[in-house]
Parts: sequence; structure tokens; C-alpha cells
Amino acid sequence: MDNKFYPGLFDTAPIIGIMRNLPQEHLEIIAENYFQSGLTCLEITMNSAGAAENIAKLSKAYAGRLNIGAGTVCTMHDLDKALKAGAQFIVSPIVNKEVISTCVSENVPVYPGAYTPTEIYQAWHSGATMVKVFPASNLGPGYIKEMLAPLDYLKLLPTGGIGLTNFSSYLSAGAKGVGIGSHLFPKDLIQNQDWIAIKQIFTLFKEKYTAQNI
Repeated sequence: MDNKFYPGLFDTAPIIGIMRNLPQEHLEIIAENYFQSGLTCLEITMNSAGAAENIAKLSKAYAGRLNIGAGTVCTMHDLDKALKAGAQFIVSPIVNKEVISTCVSENVPVYPGAYTPTEIYQAWHSGATMVKVFPASNLGPGYIKEMLAPLDYLKLLPTGGIGLTNFSSYLSAGAKGVGIGSHLFPKDLIQNQDWIAIKQIFTLFKEKYTAQNI
């Protein structure tokens, strides 16, 4: 599989949409609306049904148009399945140094999860492309700013509890991107197949990011 990651896509909208346990029959229409809205990076968690198959399907269908990654990659077994499926980036809630080093050797971006300053520091110096600050919900943008005061070279990707009202605050604090799950993919709208409302949500995120960065 082609695991080519497109940094330019990430830079146009540094938001990773986290697709966890979404109905498999709706993933393609969700991805199409995501693409049309101008968002560019989707993560399918490996603890979702059919994760590897869906990563393979979407990475092939949206090659060069979306970055499709694998999330909740905690073990080498998870990583092997994800890379064979064509995952273009790897996200984990933890620091597994073997996973990180393998991604580095394969030239696949890897975003391990860490919480404390020591964990974040160790994750970065283990070779992380960015460090997923997780869970960020109880930390807030101020934590990102304070972390970067002494360690301004870190690239941080806060995830957890982030939505339309606060994601730009994390970016203003110095985060290089954000991971967003339920606020991008409300289960009730997906269950009702309200694709117009879903696309409106995606578009609001893109428009807010663009307005902040003009």
C-alpha cells in the first residue's frame, strides 16, 4: 500500500477528524463531505469495526486529496495492520517507543499520546512527528502555552474535549494541530443521515480556521 503523507494537505487545515465506531456504511459519504468542506485529515481508530479495511478503502479513494491515518495504535500488531492497510499517519493514546521508531524508519508521521511534561518530552525525543497531548479536556489552551514557554521546539497536537468554540484557542496557544472527535461527528446527525448538517459542521471548522489565519 502507498503510505504517502501529504504535509501540504495538513497545513491547509491542521485538524484531524477522529472517526471512532462510526457506522461503516456511512464512512464514504462522511469522507466525501469532509473533503468537499476543505478539511484534509481523517483518523480511523483501530478499535473500530473494520478499521483496516476502511483505511484501505478511503486511502485509495482519496489518494492525494485526504490524508487517511490510523488511531488508537497501541501495539506493533496494530501498527502492522495499519501500515499494511495504507495508513498515511499513525496516532496513539500512549508512548510505545517501538511503534514510534518503526514509523520513523518507515517515514510515516507518528503522533504518540502523552500528558505530563516529562511524558511529552520523552515522546518528542523518541522521534514523534508531533506529540498528541491527551486528554487535553482538563488541561486547556493555557497548558499548551506553558509547555511551550521552556520547550518552544515541541510540536503539540492536543486532543480530547476540543470543539468549534475552543479549537482556535489551542492553535493560538502554539499547538500545531488539533484532534477532534465527537464535535465533528455528532452521532445523532449521523444516525439520522443528516449529511447537510454534517457538512455544515465541517465547513464551520474550516471557515473558522481560515478566518483566523488570513
